[in-house]
Amino acid sequence: MSSTPIAASRIARLILQDFRTYASLDLPVSRSLVALVGENGAGKTNVLEAISLFMPGRGLRRAELGEMARKDGPGSFAVSVTLDAPYGEHRLGTGLEPQSENARASRICRIDGASASSPTAFAEYLRIVWLTPDLDALFRGPAGDRRRFLDRLVLAVDAEHGTRVNALERALRSRNRVLEENPDDRLWLDALEREVAELAIAVAAARRETVERLSQLILETRTEESPFPFATMGLEGDLDTLVTTLPAVDAEDRYRAILREYRSRDRAAGRTLVGPQASDLLVRHGPKDIPANTASTGEQKALLIGLVLAHARLVASMSGIAPFVLLDEVAAHLDPRRRAGLFAALESLGGQVWMTGADPSLFSELQGRADVLQVQPGVIEPINIA
Repeated sequence: MSSTPIAASRIARLILQDFRTYASLDLPVSRSLVALVGENGAGKTNVLEAISLFMPGRGLRRAELGEMARKDGPGSFAVSVTLDAPYGEHRLGTGLEPQSENARASRICRIDGASASSPTAFAEYLRIVWLTPDLDALFRGPAGDRRRFLDRLVLAVDAEHGTRVNALERALRSRNRVLEENPDDRLWLDALEREVAELAIAVAAARRETVERLSQLILETRTEESPFPFATMGLEGDLDTLVTTLPAVDAEDRYRAILREYRSRDRAAGRTLVGPQASDLLVRHGPKDIPANTASTGEQKALLIGLVLAHARLVASMSGIAPFVLLDEVAAHLDPRRRAGLFAALESLGGQVWMTGADPSLFSELQGRADVLQVQPGVIEPINIA
């Protein structure tokens, strides 16, 4: 892996304005481990979601921006962080501007007071990975969930990946619409399929590279002592086979020919049947060499945690930036051995970690090593859990 020096930053101050349940919050943070404790619905996950907005995309809940604005608020919100980095202090901000009479509300991004074109610009200063309870069913759920998970893994190391994925989705929608309304317009379809093929191969290649790099890192760093089993991974799909076996230019030509050949079939189906949108991420429980979806619920949880920890190490290796790690309710169902192993692994990553949990005792062994904060509706205060 890369020997690039790793820059470790931390959020020294988090400010929320009219975000979710917070009318106003000014939260100073002093440590690299932060534990948010409180009852369900108190607003713990809202804090993690706010931080996740400094990565391209819609955050860890995948919500529309308008949904994040506080109820009974002005319809806008702001999130800002003061970043304490090895190379100096920076202030990053994002949010939703108020809706004017003649324009829709729009997202704003700022770096040290200057406007930034999109959240992609934040990648120069921080990277973020996360794990939330809705991912517990990842290995048993539909392939689309695993594609979104994989795209987020790619996005953490390649900030432009989201732009390509979104452009591909638009191009596919356009092709589907033309197939339905003007199926005999070959020139139009040829042009659309050229765009689809170029974007599809780029998306598939980025996914493949990330899977290969992550698999290699897992192979090089796995240990028998780890409480989290290692994963083996692969991609399944016709386009993934093309990307693996052909140079990019030849893969584009072949995929374009497939699109042309399957126009009638795709029109009948109402969607494009071959492409990155039909790929699946295959994960196996390494030590047992069984499909992840056949492992026990506890084994799947441990496997997923191990995968996210490995991904955080990959992000640091490839970007030179130790990522922020957001873990929502991750420790609640771990036995003491795995919980201690998790905390030790998190401290070794070097980046700042934000965790949530309903039971303060989950973080008792972190007393003196973490900022442990009590979350109540709209308010966050330090507590002592000794």
